[in-house]
Amino acid sequence: MNVEPYLFFNGQCEEALEFYKSALGAEVTALMRFKDSPEPHPPGMLPPGSENKIMHSNFRIGDTTVMASDGMCTGEGVFQGFSLSISAENDAKAEQLFAALSDGGKVTMPMATTFFASRFGMLTDRFGVGWMVITGHD
Repeated sequence: MNVEPYLFFNGQCEEALEFYKSALGAEVTALMRFKDSPEPHPPGMLPPGSENKIMHSNFRIGDTTVMASDGMCTGEGVFQGFSLSISAENDAKAEQLFAALSDGGKVTMPMATTFFASRFGMLTDRFGVGWMVITGHD
């Protein structure tokens, strides 16, 4: 059994996918736009001009699959009550990932040595997704 996060970017999914490809080396493994759906969407479900927005996508970060969509294309995504945690293989990689993810975002806890990890930091990326970057824990 797997639990995989599904992120709704409300119109910014394509930009987010490009950001994660650049920042994390993410690989997009599936992508379907609303215009590619074999079934029509109910009237009023999507704002006009949303046909090229992403209805569904899968992307991989390391061994993890994350799913994402533009959702209802209503504006910025709202991500509350969770963070994605990414484990780096060493301190230098943790610093690199933290810097890349925080570009255009907000650092909520700068990278530091803690009692539970050689490097740990928290941030909210430019799309509002919370991240915890960690290395050297068991």
